[in-house]
Amino acid sequence: MSRPGGRPARALVEAVLVALLLAVFARAFVVQAFRIPTGSMEPALRVGEHLLVDRFAYGATLWSWERRWLPLRAPRRGDVIVFRYPRDPSRIFVKRVLALPGEQVAMEMRRVAVDGRPVDERGWARYVDPSAYPDSGLLDAFYRRRDNFGPARVPADAYFVLGDNRDVSADSRFWGFVPQDLVLGRAIAVYLSPRRETGAPRSGVPWRDVHLLRLVR
Repeated sequence: MSRPGGRPARALVEAVLVALLLAVFARAFVVQAFRIPTGSMEPALRVGEHLLVDRFAYGATLWSWERRWLPLRAPRRGDVIVFRYPRDPSRIFVKRVLALPGEQVAMEMRRVAVDGRPVDERGWARYVDPSAYPDSGLLDAFYRRRDNFGPARVPADAYFVLGDNRDVSADSRFWGFVPQDLVLGRAIAVYLSPRRETGAPRSGVPWRDVHLLRLVR
């Protein structure tokens, strides 16, 4: 004879296990949280913000009906993606896609062009240094590469990415393209953002956590 209350207790345990399995599945395959470590994507993403990443959006498919019925697609120009750093896959980077597989990308004096057409970066690119530098052998190599690139053809299985905070971002200008198999997902929203107390000085004051949900654009 089973003890009174045995079945409800078992049902509760089963429900908890199912919930845990769903949570693990969601974390591994659908949505995962990351914390922004640097200011390379400011002002869109600030240091310390917590980011929700859709790991399902760029998922591989086997059948045509999956693309037709599921919310899956390839990365597009303007997407903010999360990926493993090609030179050290243990590190996670967040950048914006500027050129897609097979396209020719070039930068001249900060102006980005894809297949010979300028890219409208209004609302994306931010520059701290007011000066743009030409690709001249008389200049330091860092400034030449910072403001100039290519032209170069993006490999068929890779992407050209840049940080929005262009003057302080380590991105495809310096270490090359991002292979498709290192892309983890698309950044979709900020769910936790640190900010300073209103009216507080810029230094010496602890940050406080403020919950919010802000879509990444």
